[in-house]
Amino acid sequence: MSTRQAVLFDLLTALLDSWSVWDRAAGNREAGRRWRAAYLELTYGCGAYRPYETLVREAAEATGLMTVHAEALEAAWDELKPWDDAREFLDALAPRYRLGVVTNCSERLGRRAAAAIGVPFDVVVTSERAGFYKPNPVPYRLALTELALPPDRVTFVAGSGFDLIGTAAVGMQTLWHNRAGLAKPPQAPAPFAERRTLRELLPFLQD
Repeated sequence: MSTRQAVLFDLLTALLDSWSVWDRAAGNREAGRRWRAAYLELTYGCGAYRPYETLVREAAEATGLMTVHAEALEAAWDELKPWDDAREFLDALAPRYRLGVVTNCSERLGRRAAAAIGVPFDVVVTSERAGFYKPNPVPYRLALTELALPPDRVTFVAGSGFDLIGTAAVGMQTLWHNRAGLAKPPQAPAPFAERRTLRELLPFLQD
């Protein structure tokens, strides 16, 4: 019988197709992917919280885009949609696990993004509320504290390989939903399992 009692998720990559929204805001897929890659580097290298919207704008400028593109992204924020198998995946887990998200986002935008999933979460931790960006251990530990569970009772579903660094630091088993086919950061440990869809990860959460 499983001792796992909760599943935590990265929000903007593991559960939501944020890539498409960034691509549209940038004007094309190539520019959107460069912008989002720069943003991921900024947030995962940031440590202590700086305004999320500032980092998005700085990443845009670093890749040849402008403030207007960052404004377009925020204007399109409510167009975020779950991956096609996200609801099926969460519905399968909900009877057995408590569910939550840990996201590198502002509180305002993080709550709106979590609402886009369409299911209730027991815990929503944003980097703004935690005071640090992932993979600093603080956001993950805050989620564990709010769940009142030790790390060995919780599985984390990552969307980016950088999450593997933070979850390893707190001792959580991690599954990687690598939908975008991202390269694992060299310093990150291997996940417990890595798949391209949530549906393929479901067996690892069923006994």
